[in-house]
Amino acid sequence: MKKTISVFTLMLATVLTLSMTSCRETKEDKAEEAVEDVKEGVEDAAEEVEDAAEDVGDDIEDAAEEVEDSIEDATDDSQ
Repeated sequence: MKKTISVFTLMLATVLTLSMTSCRETKEDKAEEAVEDVKEGVEDAAEEVEDAAEDVGDDIEDAAEEVEDSIEDATDDSQ
């Protein structure tokens, strides 16, 4: 009878230990997934900022060309 109780207690302790380990792994997995999600979000935001900066640069170049063309037209008209 004592042997049966000891074996049962040992099995119960093993099950509890495994369940806690499994729970910890699940939390670690969720934390790693959350970190990956944040990384992806930051990368997406960085790409959007880069695209916006390129668009602004293109707009500045276009505006500079328009100003240059206007100056050339004004100087051609005055001659």
